[in-house]
Amino acid sequence: MHELNRARAEVGVPPLIWNVSLEAYARNNANKRVSDCKLVYFHGPYGECIAKSYGGGNSADAVRLWIAERVFYNHESNNCSSECRSYTQVVWRNTKYLGCATAQCYNGWTFVTCSFDPPGNQKGQSPY
Repeated sequence: MHELNRARAEVGVPPLIWNVSLEAYARNNANKRVSDCKLVYFHGPYGECIAKSYGGGNSADAVRLWIAERVFYNHESNNCSSECRSYTQVVWRNTKYLGCATAQCYNGWTFVTCSFDPPGNQKGQSPY
């Protein structure tokens, strides 16, 4: 969570607060992916970022991956040159709470999901 909040501080938005209800929600969703480990969004009431890695991946590795998307985001035009919606969710100014979970998939991969409340990536709005 430290790296995530550091990325938020870099763009002038407040840190996120860990929420156990969001963690439970994320854990429930992560457990739904253990049979296939597919990167499928759940499209629930919260913002979400997902990732997978082989072996011992964890939420800190996923957060670094999502933050690395910042190179694709242009704040002036509020556009992405490639995939950057995970980054913009991480730094979304109105988001206050976070909960993450991992699940070990049957195929040896690890599925990671983080839930954000309130959700970000509102069409036409800048994250910060």
